[in-house]
Amino acid sequence: MAKITGLGGFFFKTDGAATGAWFKDKLGVPMEAWGQMFPFLERETGKKAYTVLGFHKRDTDYFTGSSREFMLNLRVDDLAGMLAKLAEQGIKPVREFPPEPNGKFAHIPGPDGMTIELWEPAENDPYDPG
Repeated sequence: MAKITGLGGFFFKTDGAATGAWFKDKLGVPMEAWGQMFPFLERETGKKAYTVLGFHKRDTDYFTGSSREFMLNLRVDDLAGMLAKLAEQGIKPVREFPPEPNGKFAHIPGPDGMTIELWEPAENDPYDPG
């Protein structure tokens, strides 16, 4: 259907260990060096899903095309369909990735110099906490 199904996560360029320690010490959120996964149920389907607060090194090239220190990750139900819809509006991906065990990913240019990551989760995502 090519629609957004939820917030996949926020990714930041930061010192992962120090930032993770702050979230753990100040907010009580257990963190790994890479960030943290937060499980939830999708409203429309009732399927188990997750979102991520993720950390990348300040010198990462993962944010290609972005002038921001953060990136928004949106879950989609049909990545190819979403990219086709966006192409009709003149929006082309700045980066597409080979499929990974947890799904398919593409980066698109967003507003205000932001790069937005689109993620179609895999049916049998090995990272899914559910």
